[in-house]
Amino acid sequence: MRNNLAVILGGMLLSTAAFAEDWAHWRGPNNDGHSFETDVPEKWSPKGENLLWRKEEFASRATPVIMNDRVYVVCRAFPETTQEGEKTVCVDAKTGELIWESVHNIYLSDAPAERVGWSSVVADPQTDTVFVLGLGCVFQCLDGKTGKVVWEHSMSEEFGMLSTYGGRTNFPVVFEDLVIISGVTTGWGETAVPAHRLIALDKKTGVPRWLISTRVRPEDTTYTTPVFTTFRGQAAMVFSAADGAIYAIQPRTGKTIWKYQASTRGINSTPVVDENGIVYGGHAEQNSSDTTILGAVFAFDGNVEGEITEDKLLWKIPKRALGRSSLVKLEDRIYFLEDGAQLVVLDAKTGAQVAQKKLGRIMFGSPIVANGKIYIAENTGRFYVLKPTEKGVETVSEARLAQGEEVFGSPAISNGRLVFPSIEALYCIGKADAPVTKPGKTNISREVQSNDRTVTQLVLSPTEVMLKPGQKLPLQVLGYNKAGQLVGPVKTAKITVEGGGTVASDQVYVAPKEGISGVTLTATSGELTGKSRLRVIPELPWKFDFATEKVPPIWIGADYRHKPAPLDGELGLVKISTIPKGTRSQAWMGWTDLHDYTIQADFKATKKGDRLPDMGLINQRYTLDLQGAQRLQIRSWTARLELRFAKTMNFEWQADTWYSMKFQSRTEGNKVTLRGKVWPRGSQEPSDWQIEATDDVPNLKGSPGLFGNATDAEFFIDNVQVTPNK
Repeated sequence: MRNNLAVILGGMLLSTAAFAEDWAHWRGPNNDGHSFETDVPEKWSPKGENLLWRKEEFASRATPVIMNDRVYVVCRAFPETTQEGEKTVCVDAKTGELIWESVHNIYLSDAPAERVGWSSVVADPQTDTVFVLGLGCVFQCLDGKTGKVVWEHSMSEEFGMLSTYGGRTNFPVVFEDLVIISGVTTGWGETAVPAHRLIALDKKTGVPRWLISTRVRPEDTTYTTPVFTTFRGQAAMVFSAADGAIYAIQPRTGKTIWKYQASTRGINSTPVVDENGIVYGGHAEQNSSDTTILGAVFAFDGNVEGEITEDKLLWKIPKRALGRSSLVKLEDRIYFLEDGAQLVVLDAKTGAQVAQKKLGRIMFGSPIVANGKIYIAENTGRFYVLKPTEKGVETVSEARLAQGEEVFGSPAISNGRLVFPSIEALYCIGKADAPVTKPGKTNISREVQSNDRTVTQLVLSPTEVMLKPGQKLPLQVLGYNKAGQLVGPVKTAKITVEGGGTVASDQVYVAPKEGISGVTLTATSGELTGKSRLRVIPELPWKFDFATEKVPPIWIGADYRHKPAPLDGELGLVKISTIPKGTRSQAWMGWTDLHDYTIQADFKATKKGDRLPDMGLINQRYTLDLQGAQRLQIRSWTARLELRFAKTMNFEWQADTWYSMKFQSRTEGNKVTLRGKVWPRGSQEPSDWQIEATDDVPNLKGSPGLFGNATDAEFFIDNVQVTPNK
């Protein structure tokens, strides 16, 4: 991974004092698309009217956020060059000048470069930090003033988070001392089956505190965003999931409050919750109640618990395609844009249609509201300011960007300035002398502190961390009441261990002194339990021959997609072809900070018709792939093979023959050289490397792993070993 790049302009480090209303979440301070500001321009022109600045170098598809008069947005780094990657930038909101940028590589992802920026940054004014999930599932906490990396997780290698060709990545959110991120993951043990999962981490340290799963085997990935609200005084986080449901959970514990199964497929639009707890949402997929109908917009009362069935909805309007954009509520009406950029106005209480108005051809971003007006940036470059009327809306102003200048994000507002992205530039609209606006009160702050001190749920943390043999880990058992509010530590809880190691009376876990272990810890207090999972992984070397075990318990993304199999009188693994969405996959073995090592394994392919599978090894975030098309390839970012980094050579091989494959990484200065070789197992290993490539923009660390594509035919794996280079 690249070193963090920080550019600090002279005299431009800003204080951490609050500047009016921050737009820290892409949906605004109330998570609903509303600004409290009253002096936002209602007219502007790309030619200069009320245009404060336009910066082509910060073009993006992501919605920006604004904190302490600084704008943060995710952009492509060095586009269309061999250095291409991803960057988070921080610019001065007044001038558009760069304050800092943080650049990193994209690796082991199928997503194309044009889709950098599905996910937006979230800012935390309390700590003056920002959080961003990248296209390749790099999750970072960055210092808001300098861009320095505070902590980082490779969510694919550590949790099995998917980064597919669609590029859809979910948005991080901050609640109190937590930052919560989600995505479809294929983990280890009980989380090996893919599901949309939410992971809550300590926002200052990045240590995972809890993890929850939605329904397994979802049909889609998503790019939705959780929003925070209160239901009858109870703090809640509401989100749309890849399993087609909308959930409300307690943000401190992950406990489900209610669930509404809206669709059979993933939902990408973000719900809106009003001050009375009424939830408004929509989608463009099959309805769960009638799969022959696509799309719906609906409303229901969120002040409930349990399953919300169709008969509990306040209203539902089918055949409305709200697949990308999120709606807004203004006074007693709902405003949303269908995927085809048709603006629809509904009565919020009844769902009755008030009006509709065609605004363009396609919609990705979402409308926002400021000073009673609706601001909309349509995908083909039309920017509207609309005013509600008795019969619908009237156009206050319309601006048009240059032809072909597409908009995928939404506007953000702070200190009288409106910032929005296009794929050609980042724009700031406003008045240089706009007055500072005081922050308004949000629904998020309406939680009622309960006097109930009865502990009804336990959270045992940390969880999902890696330890070395013999390492100690202090644990914490926290008790929460029914409303999900902290009661306090439960020091009398008993903690039991499954998988190795011990827990002393001081609630400190000690890992076993040797070997590899997948460990489950269970805290018990009366009838209450809380669980945590850990992986114990030693230093290199590692060896896995599968003679006495199934898929190693600590491997990420391997179980469920690989199964034990008899191999010529011994045991090994087979990469199965019976999981339609899992035939092409990656698996990781452990520590993500490893470098300069060699991974080796034996492979044998089956053949289906005239087709062979692809199979290979992962080393330091590069793949050595023995391809069924009779090629051998080294690569890092699949969608940028020729431009970013890859080397491919012709290589003849055949089915039903065991081959040994070896893949080495070696850091040489500020470059990494990758070397690979393949030979029939049992024959003399070639003395020379058969394929070699040097990356001038290197990945400097990464977990060993396996790659495979069994779509065309299955293959077998045996004798995996990882050793440090001599």
